[in-house]
Amino acid sequence: MAQQQSKPKGRVLIVAGSDSGGGAGIQADIKTVTALGGYAMTAVTAITVQNTLGVTGVHEVPLDIVTSQIEAVMSDLGADTWKLGMLGSAAHVRAVMEAWYAFGDGLPVVLDPVMIAKGGASLLAEDAIEIIRNELMPIAAMVTPNAPEAEALTGIEVRDLDGQMSAAEILVEQLGAWSALVKGGHLRGDTVRDVLLTREGYRVFESPRIETRATHGTGCTLASAIAAYMAQGFELEPSVEKARAYVMEAIRQAPGLGQGHGPLGHNWPLKGKSGA
Repeated sequence: MAQQQSKPKGRVLIVAGSDSGGGAGIQADIKTVTALGGYAMTAVTAITVQNTLGVTGVHEVPLDIVTSQIEAVMSDLGADTWKLGMLGSAAHVRAVMEAWYAFGDGLPVVLDPVMIAKGGASLLAEDAIEIIRNELMPIAAMVTPNAPEAEALTGIEVRDLDGQMSAAEILVEQLGAWSALVKGGHLRGDTVRDVLLTREGYRVFESPRIETRATHGTGCTLASAIAAYMAQGFELEPSVEKARAYVMEAIRQAPGLGQGHGPLGHNWPLKGKSGA
């Protein structure tokens, strides 16, 4: 493996599934990292058949191909952060974890524990959750679950701010993640609260809820934005702050496509920069 550069270059290796509709998954990740000035690379774990109305098919990429993609990227281009999204099966979770130890040991990992698609389709096998909890969590510099995902990982109810804080505490202090961002977009209320817990304590981010159907891929986008900022040398907390601002504006500038949960306007930072 090529020796890693000590100075951040903005390189993000994204290990996740593909979204044929372009609003979530690998496609949203690439758009996000690019829009924020980073360099996106990928290892595709699954090919999904989906659009804004939902997921109608999933084809898992063979394990050796997933691992080979990671090795190919790391042996040549290197990375500054890894972003893990849809991993699918227990075997895929373990293969990616072993690949990190083999090719990326020491690099920060932003883990978005994708379990259920916006339309309700399951994207993570039940037995994979235990491996994420017990084996993958300790290598995560940050884990970014929404409320249902936090419930599945911690076994407690996450229905309000207290639940978010309790779940974050379990993720960090019991399961071993370096930091946790428990998102509140699925909870009720006019204010969306995201709870960040690091080894230095809590911070609660607040923003007005935007009433819109353009919410497809918000979790993927937020995690990739955090990874992009970390890859460029920002610390955890500023990365979250800047990533949340990026996502909120991407929601506001959504293109209004599709009949269901529409995609975000990922390219908004690039508008007006082309000189056209």
